Amino acid sequence: MSQLTRGQKRHLMYIENKEGDIDGAQARIGWVEFSRSNRSIYYRGKTLTRIKGGGLSGNYMDDETGDEYWISGVKKDGQDAHWAKRVEVKIDDDALVGYSRMFKRET
Repeated sequence: MSQLTRGQKRHLMYIENKEGDIDGAQARIGWVEFSRSNRSIYYRGKTLTRIKGGGLSGNYMDDETGDEYWISGVKKDGQDAHWAKRVEVKIDDDALVGYSRMFKRET
């Protein structure tokens, strides 16, 4: 969560499946919702729960499949994926306008 999303119900986030893909892409930028406790994230019908005691704060596991995910805020420079690993990133159709507005530069 960042200054741009604080207090909002939905958050625009970077979601990367470390073990497969998300509808044809290893990573996506899309809208997520957090549980009240902030331990789970809901994205595209999936419940992704923070991995307890394991790794970095962005590590989550899909409750249904056990797949591991990396989830973080969207970066202005577009370099959301880990620098050592190239992944294809797609922006969800419903997030495209929000993503564009979030990083619109004022002239």
